[in-house]
Amino acid sequence: MVESAVRHVTIDGTRAGQRLDNFLLGQLGDLPRSAVSRIIRTGQVRVNGRRARPMQKLSAGDEVRVPPVRQSPDQPVRVPDGLRQAVEEAIIYQDGQMAVIDKPAGLAMHGGSGLRFGLMNVLAEAHPEWRPVHRLDRATSGLVVLACDYASAVALQQSFVSHDIEKRYLALLTGRLPEDQVVVDAPLKKIQDGSGQRRVVVDPEGQSAHSAFKVLERLPGYTYVEVTIATGRTHQIRAHAAHLGLPLAGDERYNPNPPPAGLQRLFLHAHHLRLPAFNDQLFSSPLPEALREVLDRLRDGSHDGGAA
Repeated sequence: MVESAVRHVTIDGTRAGQRLDNFLLGQLGDLPRSAVSRIIRTGQVRVNGRRARPMQKLSAGDEVRVPPVRQSPDQPVRVPDGLRQAVEEAIIYQDGQMAVIDKPAGLAMHGGSGLRFGLMNVLAEAHPEWRPVHRLDRATSGLVVLACDYASAVALQQSFVSHDIEKRYLALLTGRLPEDQVVVDAPLKKIQDGSGQRRVVVDPEGQSAHSAFKVLERLPGYTYVEVTIATGRTHQIRAHAAHLGLPLAGDERYNPNPPPAGLQRLFLHAHHLRLPAFNDQLFSSPLPEALREVLDRLRDGSHDGGAA
């Protein structure tokens, strides 16, 4: 193990407005976002000599203390060739500003917390300059946007912060949603339950979160929906669905019920992404075959299709 030295970096005008955690991700190499957030919260990172928050915006002239981190240069992350090829094939769009990837389920955005590698480790060799501007849970499949350079990262992040992005997901709720459309406007807070597991729950002291559920099809014991989110909180759709009393099928963290036959993963897929500020580009991803097969099995016993 080797340890880097403390550095003090002065923020120039090109990085003004960047979030502290995103700035550090670029400074600390392959360190996962969870580790970056941890060293900020424990006070190892200072901005102008003061403690800071991960989402704090930097200003030109700010001095950031970048702490030493332990690295293992002799043990590089080894990504299976098959996974590297699968991720390259999942890149559905790229230009000089951004790339859009149809992320498979089971692949986290970053390594860490017991994971040897994540999506960014897979991409590091061929596309070291790419950076995520939002995230999907490890268990969620579908569309994710990466910035190809710093200027694009700032512009894309601003679009996400100002909600100038249209994001829609396909999900399967456990139980029947009686209304055709339901909007959940309920703040979410991260907690640690009695078993030590991190969860997200509705709490008045949490961060604002807005999810709109639209029924696509009612099936025996389940409701197939499209979810549009105006915010992007951790586990937002999963926590809001659980708050409705209709947790997502296959959600091991929020749903105590067994999944429907054949479902081996979380039934949540990011299928629609529209970027009005970037030539109004629209991207879509079809429901993965494994999830389509689950719906087909449920339909075999359904006599109540449609949203009416």
